[in-house]
Amino acid sequence: MIITCEKCRTKYKIADDLLGKPELKVRCHKCSHRFIVYRAAHAEDSFLLQDEVHPDYSRVIAISNQKGGVAKTTTTLNLGAALAKMGKRVLLIDFDVQANLTILLGFRKTRSFYEVLTGGVKNIGEAVVKTKYANLSLLPSSSKMALLKKKYLSQHNFEYLLRDKLRTIQDSYDHVLIDTPPSIEFFTLNALVAANMVIVPSTCEYLSMHGVSQIHDIINVLKKSINQEVECKVLITMYDERNTSEKVICDKLRQTYRDNLFRTVIGKDDKMQESHIVNAPISHYAEKSSASLQYMQLAQEIVG
Repeated sequence: MIITCEKCRTKYKIADDLLGKPELKVRCHKCSHRFIVYRAAHAEDSFLLQDEVHPDYSRVIAISNQKGGVAKTTTTLNLGAALAKMGKRVLLIDFDVQANLTILLGFRKTRSFYEVLTGGVKNIGEAVVKTKYANLSLLPSSSKMALLKKKYLSQHNFEYLLRDKLRTIQDSYDHVLIDTPPSIEFFTLNALVAANMVIVPSTCEYLSMHGVSQIHDIINVLKKSINQEVECKVLITMYDERNTSEKVICDKLRQTYRDNLFRTVIGKDDKMQESHIVNAPISHYAEKSSASLQYMQLAQEIVG
């Protein structure tokens, strides 16, 4: 049968043969709401144990902000690596023509979403490559991706291209993370439509904060047009608590977004830049560094 979270209304499929006590406390994987499920008199009204409760979709997360230089790619890579270290099956999607995520993982001249749409590969799974890190795969980007915007932007329902292709493989992953360019256009719209969660990285500066509000406005419009619930949360990045102006803007972000702000804050860390130079996630380059621990904390916050 199916049980439904009392708070966010997410539905969970359960198996009839997994019976236990007359009642059990469970936690929603999506919103972390805890509630009690009671076993009814009929077998079809049984429930699943907490550790066996899974949503009937993969968590697809777009990392987006119209402002550049706010650690979108850094967050995609290091959050993905942290989730993979927790044993989650993770797919990273580089949806930026600059292909920085692809380069950081040491790939060049690979197939990308361009080949998926133009017939260079039979399906999206053939374009996915395994990284050298356990549980971490990548759908790379390439310079050819720039041609997609010109070809498909004027077509009806172009914003559903990624979502429709991704549905054929996303059940193979626990989390799909999509890195987006610093603009609202073909690639970002496809990522937002495909996602059921959006992380908006923001540094503590005015223009970045303005980009956060723009993403929130766009997501609210998308919710109505595609009739899909999308969770949107702000992540403070590259934070320097010694800087007075950053502390002021950080407080402003907390006041404005409250429950839609991650508790985890990613601070400035020189080890992060070093990890980029050696093409490695921070958790594999400097596991005990503050940034590594913070991204692991963020992963735990997302998983609950």
